[in-house]
Amino acid sequence: MMMEDIATAFPTIEILRNEPLAHYTHTKTGGPADYLAFPTNIQETKSLLAYANQIGLPITVVGNASNLIVRDGGIRGLVMILTKMNAITTDGQTVTAEAGAALIKTTQVAQAHGLTGLEFAAGIPGSVGGAIFMNAGAYGGEIKEVAVAAEVLTPAGEIRTLTQTELDFGYRHSSIQDYNDIVLTATFALQVGDKAEIQAKMDDLNARRAAKQPLELPSCGSVFKRPEGHYTGQLIQAAGLQGYQMGGAQVSMKHAGFIVNIDHATATDYLDLIHHIQAVILKEDDVHLETEVRIIGDEPHTK
Repeated sequence: MMMEDIATAFPTIEILRNEPLAHYTHTKTGGPADYLAFPTNIQETKSLLAYANQIGLPITVVGNASNLIVRDGGIRGLVMILTKMNAITTDGQTVTAEAGAALIKTTQVAQAHGLTGLEFAAGIPGSVGGAIFMNAGAYGGEIKEVAVAAEVLTPAGEIRTLTQTELDFGYRHSSIQDYNDIVLTATFALQVGDKAEIQAKMDDLNARRAAKQPLELPSCGSVFKRPEGHYTGQLIQAAGLQGYQMGGAQVSMKHAGFIVNIDHATATDYLDLIHHIQAVILKEDDVHLETEVRIIGDEPHTK
């Protein structure tokens, strides 16, 4: 199959060939996608999936690529980035956002309508779809507390609406991960609040985030899940790994739970550093650090 086939089938959709995903990931790393498409609505997403299914082309869906590492070998098949699907609407005390909408923007829309409950997410840099996918959370709040439904596209091409129960939220988990559904929209049930108080809380959380996290450098966000009974950053600090560097990737000097790209890092640098941290913490503390960041794509040698 040639690029021209997809371009002919979908002349109105932006589709790139052999596009480096490093241009889109927050780590500024990652190999090429065979084909990279930017659908702008649900019908285009559905049509792309149907086409890929028909010809046996693997599909990978990416949101804002903020909590993501794409291996240096890139991704075979068709990758869809949904950031052009970004409409946000309100209806009474609910906010519905398309999967590619920025979570930060969604919190701002809620605030503008005097709706409280999403403040915890005011600084989370991911998309709404990604937030549903991993039950994103921060500062004591999680998406599962406010998300009441998600419209999804199943791998077979069926559009379904999943209830909160069906989404099966857990710690950095949802049923989306189990069934490979594509999130299309999400609906959040919020409460009426005071606009000024909501904004003040968002400002406070964003100030705390800026003070503690290395927002000035490329990173994939929080790398590891929090192990029961421990704080990841403290474990890494106590092991003497803060500032440890492999290639261009470094354990952040500002927050040891983050790995930052300080010198043209590759995804392999990131992964080598992750594995080193895991090995050291397992040896010294008998704690297995499980990655929170999503890791996808091929190793360089398998391309």
